[in-house]
Amino acid sequence: MDQVEVPVLIVGGGGAGLTASMLLSSMGVPSLLVSRYAGTSILPKAHVLNQRTMEIFTELGVASEVLARSTPAENMQATAWYAGVNGPHDGYGRRLGRLEVWGGGYTDPDFIAASPCRTANLPQIRLEPVLKAHAERFPEADIRFHHELVGIEQDAEGVTATVLDRDTDERYRVRCAYLLGADGGRTVGDFVGIGMSGPTNLMRMVSTHMTADLSAYLDDPDVLIRWLVNPDFGGSWASGVLVAMGPERWGPDSEEWVFHLQYAVDDADALRPEKVLDRIRATLGIPDFSPVIHHISPWVMEGVLADEFRAGRVFLLGDAAHRHPPTGGLGLNSAVHDAYNLCWKIAAVLAGRAGAELLDTYGAERRPVDAANIDAACKAAMNHYTIDQALGLSPDKSPEDNWAEVRPLWEDLPGSADKRHALNRAIGSQTIEFRHHNVEFGCTYRSSAVVDDGSAPYVPLDPVRLYEPSTKPGHPLPHAWVEREGERLALGTLVDGGHFVLIAGEEGQAWVDAAEKLAAEHGIPLRAARVGVLDSDYVDVRCS
Repeated sequence: MDQVEVPVLIVGGGGAGLTASMLLSSMGVPSLLVSRYAGTSILPKAHVLNQRTMEIFTELGVASEVLARSTPAENMQATAWYAGVNGPHDGYGRRLGRLEVWGGGYTDPDFIAASPCRTANLPQIRLEPVLKAHAERFPEADIRFHHELVGIEQDAEGVTATVLDRDTDERYRVRCAYLLGADGGRTVGDFVGIGMSGPTNLMRMVSTHMTADLSAYLDDPDVLIRWLVNPDFGGSWASGVLVAMGPERWGPDSEEWVFHLQYAVDDADALRPEKVLDRIRATLGIPDFSPVIHHISPWVMEGVLADEFRAGRVFLLGDAAHRHPPTGGLGLNSAVHDAYNLCWKIAAVLAGRAGAELLDTYGAERRPVDAANIDAACKAAMNHYTIDQALGLSPDKSPEDNWAEVRPLWEDLPGSADKRHALNRAIGSQTIEFRHHNVEFGCTYRSSAVVDDGSAPYVPLDPVRLYEPSTKPGHPLPHAWVEREGERLALGTLVDGGHFVLIAGEEGQAWVDAAEKLAAEHGIPLRAARVGVLDSDYVDVRCS
């Protein structure tokens, strides 16, 4: 049996695996990526890319292409709730509520102050080919799709993996120092005996990816996600969720859509294509709706976390380590952040710049954050029932009773004002999904690699919605604009490629000199720079 030797084997060719490949390559670490699938995702899947993820993609040089294909900012400013889409009376299609999302397309001052990058929206069916093409440009990367991991053996010196080439049916061995399991939890975790804990059957959903012209029925070009709370069926999840998918036009003119709906476990016919299409037609209120259906995919909403993120020389990241409800878009983003946390540490250990115990900090830092993200996503998913309650909708009520519940929202009836107030409060509470800025940015790493400065613990005003930058150790580097030789730069661009960075004030030349001396003596990839007003390496743009 042939054997390949490589420092790192990556199992899985989705967002986590491809990001890990690019990160390792950018730090000069050769890797082999294998995926059991013939190509990248054929399903839209996750689509929201938060500001921190876009910062990482900027560092990797892929953000501009992602943004070029992403939803324009003006078409992803809001989410909204509608009484279906079309029907026999003027109640159908009415907008019941609206909520600004993800910084309102980068118009919210808090989001602008937090990052030089705006939130993007690009479904995985289109994101992954971009990441794959970029990963393949690195000479350090060997990317092999349709190659399946079928076995793992570990010893004190490394990992021996057995891989099946599904095109030739031949097997070969891969000898590596470390193996990264980014396969969505399909093989690696089981091979090394790591279990998952948490709720596994929150809802049963089916998603339909389709091409259809809905422009005659929809308004609100700033809305990306439409909650079709059709009173004929009752409830957000029970009725369906419609998401624009572009790719060339967005808003009501979008060519492609994904329709998510909940189905009953005891309905044996629920997943038949004809039954799914009938449900979509009924929710939309368009009896002759005839889309081109690309895929119908059932899935189970769950919130599970790996009991460990490491077993010897094997690490789990992305969906292999944690699986979330889609609310908040935390799954794919967390996967990218996992890779970013782990890969520089592996590079440092392989280069002899750090001891192997540094790798223990990956789980110590990321697992609590991923656990908190799962909790946030589960709460956001369940909070949609709060909106249903404010509307008075239920699948257990008759359509007539459900319509009677929502009609006071637009008609002047007894109790209308109270009804509208209750609904506005309920929709406002869904900011835990659509404005969870501190969940995205405010994570704090605590491990043996983080040296506390002795200052008081950071306590945010709102642990979910309000991100407040902090320079306390373990927090993300705050965003600021600086200038060098006439070029405006984000402070975060000083950090890239696995380098350490020391940022000193204008009077901090002694710190810079000491850092440069230490880096030269010990071979540490350490950069140092002064930020100030006049005599400095980078100028604070507020003072220029």
